[in-house]
Amino acid sequence: MPFNIVLFEPEIPQNTGNIVRTCAATGTDLYLIRPLGFSVSDKYLKRAGLDYWKLVNIFYCDSLDDLIDEKGSERFYFVTTKGEKCYGDNTYSNGCFFVFGKETAGLPEKIHNSYSSQRIRIPMIQDEQARSLNLSNSVCIVLYEALRQEGFKNLV
Repeated sequence: MPFNIVLFEPEIPQNTGNIVRTCAATGTDLYLIRPLGFSVSDKYLKRAGLDYWKLVNIFYCDSLDDLIDEKGSERFYFVTTKGEKCYGDNTYSNGCFFVFGKETAGLPEKIHNSYSSQRIRIPMIQDEQARSLNLSNSVCIVLYEALRQEGFKNLV
């Protein structure tokens, strides 16, 4: 089973396009939680993902709750600046889901309250002007740690 990236209501097409490219290069499945802040035919989305779209299993979901119920919450990690644990302090295995919030608002408070022990963060300096990393960069950081832990299986 591959790793899974989940984008909760993504808003910026270029970020999603870049994430498609990362998923294609790593054999990672991508879940997009509606509503999306763009059309999947958006030229910026396609340009950023180039011709990688056909290489990725992309699933569209109307609800994050439904996805969690279907897949089982124990396999989910919620990447957020509000996480207590550093992403590098966990052990991941294939089949994990890494959930990233929308660019302007992050994850809903309901998720923070329901899954506080499964929240992970990427360390950053403490400065309110440096609020967060770019979404596509954050996906790469966390995904490549998980892939490293699995010995970069099926990657050359």
